[in-house]
Amino acid sequence: MADGDLRDDRASRGPREGRDAEGLAGAAGDAEDAQESDAARRRRRAQFLRELHEAKQLRDRVQPRRARAARMRQQMRMRTFRW
Repeated sequence: MADGDLRDDRASRGPREGRDAEGLAGAAGDAEDAQESDAARRRRRAQFLRELHEAKQLRDRVQPRRARAARMRQQMRMRTFRW
């Protein structure tokens, strides 16, 4: 199947439902709703970043050799970076 066929299949499905429909309904909301969703988005992002940082720390403790190799690669990248 060619890439063009896949695009044609997606285009022939008709109007989208779910998240896109909710986005259109949310766009018609008040400015207060936008501020609330902004705050909620920032809270979710902060939570995600905390969990990501925790997972990286756990991985570094569990796989010390891989963590050391990653640190060495990062140091090499920083040494070879030209300002």
